[in-house]
Amino acid sequence: MPDKPRKTAQDFDPAVMRLFDQYVHGLIDRRGFLKGTSGLAISAAAATGMLAALTPDFAAAQQVKPDDARLKAEFVEFESPGGHGKGRGYLARPAGVSDPLPLVLVVHENRGLNPHIEDVARRIALAGFIAFAPDALFPLGGYPGDEDSARALFQQLDQAKTREDMLAAAAFLAGVEGGNGRMGAIGFCYGGAIVNFLATRLPGLRAAVPFYGSAAPLADVGRIKAELLVVLASGDERVNAGWPAYEQALKAAGVTYRLLQPADTLHGFNNDTTPRYSEAAAAVAWGEAIALFNRTLRE
Repeated sequence: MPDKPRKTAQDFDPAVMRLFDQYVHGLIDRRGFLKGTSGLAISAAAATGMLAALTPDFAAAQQVKPDDARLKAEFVEFESPGGHGKGRGYLARPAGVSDPLPLVLVVHENRGLNPHIEDVARRIALAGFIAFAPDALFPLGGYPGDEDSARALFQQLDQAKTREDMLAAAAFLAGVEGGNGRMGAIGFCYGGAIVNFLATRLPGLRAAVPFYGSAAPLADVGRIKAELLVVLASGDERVNAGWPAYEQALKAAGVTYRLLQPADTLHGFNNDTTPRYSEAAAAVAWGEAIALFNRTLRE
């Protein structure tokens, strides 16, 4: 029998999707999601089924297998003296390439380095970059294998130290053998916020692509030297509320930036493991991100 078609955001009540966004970001727990759906006259059994349908399906979305012969991919550790002491991440690069390659730091969502972000790193490597995806959860044992446990662990992190870990990850990537010394960064949700932060702290960062991430500290925007491609969803009130002030600060500081905000999209629209995914919008955003990296990191 053929596989059942994957659900999309249009298969769910918008109010359910708003509850799911709160759930994903730790604003409510599983019980809160179920309680919220009961107020929508949805039975507990139906709500449990919805939550299961909204949970990431990593296997169905995988685009590049971990053992793809075109790549060399491995987990590596790095020193982070200002953070948690040590960090760990996933390093992926094209196999058999001797010419120096540009570097891209890949920062995950608020669940740590899960299989989806590993796959994203491999996708970037296949585009001709050395990609490195650090795991913020490494000090707590790493990604635990399921999203609920990962979210719970994430709330235990010392975020000041985690930001230092991310800076250390960038320093590690800058020194990776085979790199050309030119670095960009891409991140999603929490990772988008981290990319905005990194842009204020890394004067050598040439390009930054924050997907639906909170703005950088406005007082630090003047330090940004990277060219920004800011990717926002159209239906993401929580994150978008901070954009006007961020844009004003970017303009005042003379930062080169562009906003990409596809219509009819939800927070997380680039993540092809969940029904929030928008294939058309994700293709455009991904293409724009790779084009920016090609233009700024290969010259």
